[in-house]
Amino acid sequence: MLRYSTGKIVAILALTFLGFLYAAPNLFSKETRTAIAAATPSWLPEWILPHKAVVLGLDLQGGSHVLLEVDSNDLIRTQVATMRDDVRRILREQRVTPQGGITTTPRGVQFRVASDADREKVLPRLRELAQPIGNALLGQTGTQTMEVTTGDGGLVQLTLTEAGVRDRISRALGQAIEVLRKRVDQLGTTEPNIQRQGADRILVQVPGLQDPQRLKDLLGKTAKLQFRFVAEGGGSPGEVDMLPSKDNNGQPVPVEKRVIVEGEDLVDAQPGFDQRTSEPIVNFRFNVRGAQKFGQATSENVGRPLAIVLDNEVVSAPRIINPITGGSGQISGRFTVEQANDLALLLRAGALPAKLTVVEERTVGPGLGRDSIEAGKTATYVATVFVVLFMFITYGLFGLFANIALIVHVVFIFALMSLLSATLTLPGIAGIVLTIGTAVDSNVLIYERIREEAKAGRSIISAIDAGFNRAFATIFDSNSTMAIAALILFLLGSGPVRGFAVVFLLGILTTVITAVTMTRMMIALWYRIARPKQLPF
Repeated sequence: MLRYSTGKIVAILALTFLGFLYAAPNLFSKETRTAIAAATPSWLPEWILPHKAVVLGLDLQGGSHVLLEVDSNDLIRTQVATMRDDVRRILREQRVTPQGGITTTPRGVQFRVASDADREKVLPRLRELAQPIGNALLGQTGTQTMEVTTGDGGLVQLTLTEAGVRDRISRALGQAIEVLRKRVDQLGTTEPNIQRQGADRILVQVPGLQDPQRLKDLLGKTAKLQFRFVAEGGGSPGEVDMLPSKDNNGQPVPVEKRVIVEGEDLVDAQPGFDQRTSEPIVNFRFNVRGAQKFGQATSENVGRPLAIVLDNEVVSAPRIINPITGGSGQISGRFTVEQANDLALLLRAGALPAKLTVVEERTVGPGLGRDSIEAGKTATYVATVFVVLFMFITYGLFGLFANIALIVHVVFIFALMSLLSATLTLPGIAGIVLTIGTAVDSNVLIYERIREEAKAGRSIISAIDAGFNRAFATIFDSNSTMAIAALILFLLGSGPVRGFAVVFLLGILTTVITAVTMTRMMIALWYRIARPKQLPF
């Protein structure tokens, strides 16, 4: 029946108030929002005084667009070179001399060892180089990154698998995206869009930046990763740098200027678990040169904290427990699983893992963006006016209730987009216009059902109650099918298509809330106050 408790009414009104509160920053200029954020005390929760607004996409604000491609051949060459160095190290450690030396192939290395006993010594160590594809923290393991095979005449071959190459490219994309995002953020632009595009490309869109050459120059830089000792006793000013530390809430710590190993010698860093304590850790691995320098430094400085410096900031400063002479080691520090993943990602993102080439670049002028915004506003205003007039003329007072719910529906869309820092594109504006029509469509279904029930002889309150209850299943089914289509667009689409899908999904969600819950509350309050004898339409 049409009975709403005071608590439910207060909850709906509070939700509406929050919607207007979160959507309000979109009415302010960027300078005003920045001033609000600066004036907000740190102890005050952001939801009390929000300052986030919807981010305008490249097609609305103008800016630079660059599409980069990972050089897979360069990545494979780097892997083969690393594999060759690892094989040379293992052969030297096992005191095995290959016949004719080590030769490289397009996807691996090969050598000959005539002695069966020598082969049996090196093969287990070589197979340890093959890593399972997956994430140890998530329990994902599968095929190996490389294959170790033997042939006639003592031939031993190490070959990168196709799955291993794809996995390395995928990991390289993730690493490069983190590096690029760190670089682009230095421009101070609002919400740059950096995302994976296909199997080996990265899309970089920077709204508001009209200098694509500057963007390309920035993308060509690499992050600087260093391993340096924390200075003992503070150290002298000429030999020590005071660097901010993440472990110390940004407070500076004294770090020696002398660099032990640089990021260019880091081959890989992956999250894992300590076999003894089951605590999350980060496993890292150097190339031959880095392993030698790192092994010597850790052997001579057991007990000292070693600072991992990324872009002149100390990411972590673990204490050396034992000498690390095998070219690999682990970082532990009471990490959570998320912290271990993040630290491994930071270490991997220390430098671009492969060359990035520009395959497409363009600049969108702000004038075109302004024209798009004005055209979008005009379309939204015209659509809203016609929908509001239609509902009011057709359904009278109930149409007014639907129009009020429609306004709240649009406010909710902007509130959710602001809260999620979502990007509004031109297709997104089209999605808002579309959801305006679908929002009142739910009210039309309800009202027509109420009219049919009233013509069938039901009382007003019975007809209204039956209209809402029986139309709900139809509304839910129709919105569910649209949500499925929008979700597929979001998962499979990219760029503007995903922008449209996001807005449409949010619109479907708020439609169900406003068209059913809010409209029903207004009609229930109207009936409680007016006690009408017949429907107003």
